[in-house]
Amino acid sequence: MTVTQDLSFLHLITNASLLVQLVMLLLAGVSVMSWTYIFRKRFAIKNAQTQTEEFERAFWSGGDLNTLYADASSNRRRGNNSTGALERIFEAGMSEFNKLRSSGDVNTRIDGSRRAMRAAYQREMDALESHLAFLASVGSVSPYVGLFGTVWGIMNAFRGLANVQQATLAAVAPGIAEALIATAIGLFAAIPAVVAYNRYSHDIDRLAIRFESFIEEFSNILQRQAR
Repeated sequence: MTVTQDLSFLHLITNASLLVQLVMLLLAGVSVMSWTYIFRKRFAIKNAQTQTEEFERAFWSGGDLNTLYADASSNRRRGNNSTGALERIFEAGMSEFNKLRSSGDVNTRIDGSRRAMRAAYQREMDALESHLAFLASVGSVSPYVGLFGTVWGIMNAFRGLANVQQATLAAVAPGIAEALIATAIGLFAAIPAVVAYNRYSHDIDRLAIRFESFIEEFSNILQRQAR
């Protein structure tokens, strides 16, 4: 068997110590989960952005609020996936505003509507931010887990030299190489997770600003109409 064959990734992984193999397996599993959440979150955020833009165009086009509310309520009852986060926030505020119509007090109706929209806003933000903490943890912890596997593997490699009469690079190279694979897998899991976390956090923050701006603007509209 040649040196190149001995240092192939598959050979190094299969001949690594049990603990290093477990570290590699753990990191590989975490990487798969991380990529799954990366793709799912990308689609979810893109969908939220598209739905928000569509509802904003419909809302600011000058249409009747009651008609928009009826459409939003109908879509929600049918379980229509086209209902966006901003539309659900609008529906919550409009619903509470209508429920308090009999109170007669404008400030009570506006405050109730704003509280309902804030509660809906928090639910939508919780849904958008789901699994972001996992990506952050993968990005920060994976390199250290890989480094732990590397340190353990290098320790075993040097312990193996104790039984060798003459220590050479050829004798220690396979052990060090198989140990370094753990760090490589850790970085492979961490780098995409960090990039995705930073990008998605930025996109979600921009959506949050749009939601909060809408809540304030819609509250002002309701206040003018109520008076």
